[in-house]
Amino acid sequence: MAAAARVFIRGAHATLSVPGAGKQSSARSALLKLSPGCSSRLKTQQRHAAHFTFQPEPVTTQYGPTQKMNLFQSITSALDNTLASDPTAVIFGEDVAFGGVFRCTVGLRDKYGKDRVFNTPLCEQGIVGFGIGAAVAGATAIAEIQFADYIFPAFDQIVNEAAKYRYRSGNLFDCGNLTIRAPWGCVGHGSLYHSQSPEAFFAHCPGIKIVIPRGPLEAKGLLLSCIADNNPCLFFEPKILYRAAVEQVPVDSYTIPLSQAEVLQEGSDVTLVAWGTQIHVLKEVANMAQEKLGVSCEVIDLRTILPWDTETICKSVVKTGRLLISHEAPVTGGFAAEISSTVQEECFLNLEAPIARVCGYDTPFPHIFEPFYIPDKWKCFEAIKRMINY
Repeated sequence: MAAAARVFIRGAHATLSVPGAGKQSSARSALLKLSPGCSSRLKTQQRHAAHFTFQPEPVTTQYGPTQKMNLFQSITSALDNTLASDPTAVIFGEDVAFGGVFRCTVGLRDKYGKDRVFNTPLCEQGIVGFGIGAAVAGATAIAEIQFADYIFPAFDQIVNEAAKYRYRSGNLFDCGNLTIRAPWGCVGHGSLYHSQSPEAFFAHCPGIKIVIPRGPLEAKGLLLSCIADNNPCLFFEPKILYRAAVEQVPVDSYTIPLSQAEVLQEGSDVTLVAWGTQIHVLKEVANMAQEKLGVSCEVIDLRTILPWDTETICKSVVKTGRLLISHEAPVTGGFAAEISSTVQEECFLNLEAPIARVCGYDTPFPHIFEPFYIPDKWKCFEAIKRMINY
């Protein structure tokens, strides 16, 4: 289905026969003919600003000299470091030899050769299946799924093969050298098939790790940790941050521990938990709560979805007595529900108000109504007010 949709999209420049027009016309021309008044609107249409403001990390010299990079460049840097240091490392996926649709692998084929950075057929199940085989054979396999929305044809390979390979053999063999990368989350105009956040689907599956960074500095360190980890990892990259997020990133290799949440801002009244892009929304919300309500918020980036850091979250909730969890995925069955359930079990007597989940709605991801769908700072701010006044 996804493959058919992409073939259709790639053929969007084909000519159309417009009833009554009497000649072939491009899709764009046809639309203009059908809607004469839309021409001027198209010319003046502008992109809306993002629903968040990216807040870069402080410059660090802990890992050596740094360079200004956006998120996709930090991914490229991590992959470059891996290919340079590990002769068994291979990178593959749709269009990766050409640099990928988001340019994350640009220049790597020319530098390391077509045998180590190469394209695959348009078949997600085949991409992951190949990656599992390569990893079992001893290679460091780094697979790219072009969009996280397209990962579902590979669901069986990830859940029933990659996650269980070690267990089915009693640890005699495994595919722990497999890392699967995929652009993830809303982007402002992605609509149904280019905006999804599927982490909760895989969080129900023991045997894999799921990681989502919030910016370039985190992305490189966490990706290198995933590649080095002895378990198959899913690494979801917030695509809205590919160019919007810019930080000073170390040039050399470095790792950031998996399954360790990070307290970005300490507070005493409310704990705010998110991952990926939503962290930057909650940072703004924390500032709003302090300025408008005098409420002190503790902001925590979960970073690793599976296995997640229950200790850091529960320790914070014991201190604040209130918890808000926010993610872009639909609220029902989202990973916020798992966090909420665990905190309720572990911290019940410490809670001063019901746990709040501010998430996407239980609808397919919309196109023109995306600004109403996403859990923006105003929705989160209203949730904080309800908790404080409970």
